[in-house]
Amino acid sequence: MISYEFPLNERVRTLLRMESLYERLRFFVERDERLEHHAALLTLFEFLEVAGRADLKSEVIQELERQRQSLSALRSNPAISERALSEVLDDIDQAVQGMQQSSGKTGQELRENEWLMGIKQRAAIPGGVCEFDLPSYHHWLHQPAADRRRDLESWITPFLPLQQGVGIILRILRDSGRTSQQLAAQGVYQQMMGGRLAQLLRLRVDDGYDCVPEVSANKYALNIRFTVGGGQQRPRVSQTDIPFELMFCNL
Repeated sequence: MISYEFPLNERVRTLLRMESLYERLRFFVERDERLEHHAALLTLFEFLEVAGRADLKSEVIQELERQRQSLSALRSNPAISERALSEVLDDIDQAVQGMQQSSGKTGQELRENEWLMGIKQRAAIPGGVCEFDLPSYHHWLHQPAADRRRDLESWITPFLPLQQGVGIILRILRDSGRTSQQLAAQGVYQQMMGGRLAQLLRLRVDDGYDCVPEVSANKYALNIRFTVGGGQQRPRVSQTDIPFELMFCNL
């Protein structure tokens, strides 16, 4: 099965972008090759731009506080695991405290690092980080992998509380939905929303179907088209009936 996620508002879109960038960042940081650490640094610059939005940290804290109140009210519910609930609440407390302890804009330490910002500025130019453009960066890339990784880890550290908070929110959001089995007749599926609220749509399709879902949604209707082609061909709507799993998620 291939899973697809479609955010239905800008806040969830930002959280998913942060999650995706952080996964890519961790992947490259844990490798040893120079080009892999170069890719890690470029990804860190992308992450800095997304995570540095002025109101993002306060939004994440507010949502975590709201979730803490909702979850705390479930302590007496016999259907809820007390241990699992306590673990989530502890994670929320840890993330909130970490963000509250960090003053100013997230990632401000990196923005004040002139060496890093010089690399970031050159990286916006195609081929702008060649060794003759940035000899000091070329020198850094030739340091032992363990030394480069230590630097990368130190540059990532200021983002960790925010990233932890993002991860908690997305986990709660994903766990909020219920899976239903649906069928796209000749590649097309439509459902009236009927006042149903959702912040995230999750789809799962058998990877044996060579198609890609395209989603459009508003408060009135959900439309999904499964298209085939791409690459050298113009995408077209599939003529095959395609079964899929659909989940509406909402905080």
